[in-house]
Amino acid sequence: MKKNMGSADRIIRLLLAVTVAVLYFMEVISGTVAIVLLVLAAVFVLTSLVSTCPLYMPFGLSTCKTEEAES
Repeated sequence: MKKNMGSADRIIRLLLAVTVAVLYFMEVISGTVAIVLLVLAAVFVLTSLVSTCPLYMPFGLSTCKTEEAES
């Protein structure tokens, strides 16, 4: 897969995922909302690790520099 996420995008997604996890473990969020947010956080972590966001592809979006995209 072609990389389409830059460093800033990846860091923001990881920070959001960590924030959701902390809120869950501190019991600030619970129930259905917590489950939905945890699934979203897991997707953020996964997409950050592979540097590819499937939702960017149909729209031709990319937040990475051209040097990173060619790697």
